[in-house]
Amino acid sequence: MDSNTRSKIESLINSKPIFVFMKGNKLMPQCGFSNNVVQILNSLGMSFETFDVLSDMEIREGIKEYSNWPTIPQVYLKGEFMGGSDIMISMYNSGELKEKLEIALAS
Repeated sequence: MDSNTRSKIESLINSKPIFVFMKGNKLMPQCGFSNNVVQILNSLGMSFETFDVLSDMEIREGIKEYSNWPTIPQVYLKGEFMGGSDIMISMYNSGELKEKLEIALAS
């Protein structure tokens, strides 16, 4: 990945405490996995921002390299990669996600 793409990705990740790279956006997810993440964050009342990877192929491929994670969506909390849809679902179901988000956002 070139330095310009890396810089764009880092700028996006650091623009909000919770940032999601997904297909579509939070108002209109374009795949079921992205929709799962949006529904989970909405159900927890979390404020978050999204980037539609379908709108930019460099970001779409670059984010996979950046995180060393092959799939979309990707969720970042305060600049750190948390995981994708499966991880978010698992953490949500265990109650761990709500606690982790609340602690991180309080600090």
